[in-house]
Amino acid sequence: MQKKILNRNLIYLVIFFFIVSCSSVPKYPSNACKLFSERYLWYKHTKKSSETYGAPIHIILAFVNKESGFNRWAKPKRTKLFKIVPYKRPSSSFGYSQAVKKTWELYKIETNNPLALRTRFKDSVMFIGWYMNKTNKINKISLNDSYRQYLNYYLGWGNYAKKVYKTDKKAIMFAKNVEKKSRIYKNQLKECQKSLDKKKYIIF
Repeated sequence: MQKKILNRNLIYLVIFFFIVSCSSVPKYPSNACKLFSERYLWYKHTKKSSETYGAPIHIILAFVNKESGFNRWAKPKRTKLFKIVPYKRPSSSFGYSQAVKKTWELYKIETNNPLALRTRFKDSVMFIGWYMNKTNKINKISLNDSYRQYLNYYLGWGNYAKKVYKTDKKAIMFAKNVEKKSRIYKNQLKECQKSLDKKKYIIF
């Protein structure tokens, strides 16, 4: 009887640590090689998005870093009434990609993926690849142009076409940060991508 209880507790403990490890933010979010070594499945998911939609891995990763800092539960901060009382959130952005509900629903419909979740990394990077691909088709922005791709992601296709970014200093700043981070990730991946591609088995 005691042995059964011990085994059951051990199973619960393993499940607990597995859930915690899956939901926690990576230890090295600024280093693509260390990040993908820690979360190898994330590399496989990001690579699949890249192969499906043509968006570079380093740019997809830079988007996730900027949008949520790799926090699956990320949400915009609530606004405040009279600068004191917590009020509504400024948008429905949520999850790794910070996709808003309306655009996420469009993604699910167009990709025939009704079970996609914004808190799932696999779905989030596929969403970013899909969005970048549509940006390329709608506003003719190169998939390698992280700066203009992010302006579209942040402002939306319509606002980008109206050149709203010309008067939006915050959007310009964010896009420059993404561009800089994507270059860093790109250089880092040159050192480890071949090694990552060779891995076929995952040991937990």
